[in-house]
Amino acid sequence: MAKEHSFDISAKIDIQKLKNALNLVEREVANRYDFKGTPYEINFKEKEKALILVASSDNKLDALKDIVVAKLLKQGLSSKVLDELRVEDASGGTRKATFRIVDYIEAKEAKKIVAEIKKLKLKVTAQIEGDSIRVKGKQIDDLQKVMKYIRSLEWDAPLVYENMR
Repeated sequence: MAKEHSFDISAKIDIQKLKNALNLVEREVANRYDFKGTPYEINFKEKEKALILVASSDNKLDALKDIVVAKLLKQGLSSKVLDELRVEDASGGTRKATFRIVDYIEAKEAKKIVAEIKKLKLKVTAQIEGDSIRVKGKQIDDLQKVMKYIRSLEWDAPLVYENMR
């Protein structure tokens, strides 16, 4: 039996699940009556970690955003994966929304998470290791309490709990 157990808190996302969700969005929008004959575009830029949605009006753009969020949730991804940067006019009288794909925990937020874990006063240690937080403890029950508590709080990043050992 291991002397010390641990798990990682990170914000990594499965890019394949994101691509699958966007493919489902593409199929649904192609078959929707309210999008027939209107220009729309779903452009995922993997290298820049950006998603660009283009639609003919603000209403269509909002509907497109709602479809994307619904498909992300169906694929098991958080809606916090998308961070809206801006909505602007595009060519041809269309509207364009640009989203950043969030797959990291910002340093300030990581420090807050570690502080919250320390406030629990359990026999665990939490330390920031690169873009994840490693939580260690002798008892699995303490680690599970930490997970439950951190999940109950509201965070900007889409947190993922992995590598439970």
